[in-house]
Amino acid sequence: MVTVTLIGDMVAREGHEFVYCGPLTDCRECRLKTICFNLDQGCRYRIIGVRDVKHDCLIHENGVRVVEVEKIPVTCAIPSKYAIEGSTITHEPIKCNEIGCKNYHLCRPIGSTRNVKYRIVTTKGDIKCPKGDRLVKVVLD
Repeated sequence: MVTVTLIGDMVAREGHEFVYCGPLTDCRECRLKTICFNLDQGCRYRIIGVRDVKHDCLIHENGVRVVEVEKIPVTCAIPSKYAIEGSTITHEPIKCNEIGCKNYHLCRPIGSTRNVKYRIVTTKGDIKCPKGDRLVKVVLD
């Protein structure tokens, strides 16, 4: 689903991906804050369209531009006992300190929020875990 929001002019390019970190206190009095703050905090987004409309902004040096964004599904690892396509889970990153592991980015994915309910769109197969955990790669939406 496409959402319209505002983003700094310097990064307003099609294909640019970002994680929305939430509202800033400096924006409390801005008349456009409802448009800037209409995304889900902690989620990843991709810009799929840039419009010509530009606004001044107290935060962004060159102002902000109106863009169309789409939420990027989260690919991550979950315990195999929860990996059922179509089910809803409350996502909790895997507790892991193996930063050098090739699957670390799946256990601790950027753009997923703790304790948020996600639907498992698809399962992508088992993951070899050096600690011996039984994990499955899934796509969450």
